[in-house]
Amino acid sequence: MRRLVVLLPFLLAACHEAPSFDERYDKAAKDIELRAKAMDADIAESEKAAAASSLPAPAKASNPPASSGE
Repeated sequence: MRRLVVLLPFLLAACHEAPSFDERYDKAAKDIELRAKAMDADIAESEKAAAASSLPAPAKASNPPASSGE
């Protein structure tokens, strides 16, 4: 009987309910949203840096395009 009294708290602690599908889905959705926002911020920062570097316009071809032979 003593053994049961000692083990009872451990048994009750081990019987907690697993998260439901909705809880797991909501957590995954929040994680995905946070990652998407971080990616958007990285892209915006990269675009801003590229615009600030003001790269020169691409050079035009030095040779005229080939004729069709007519």
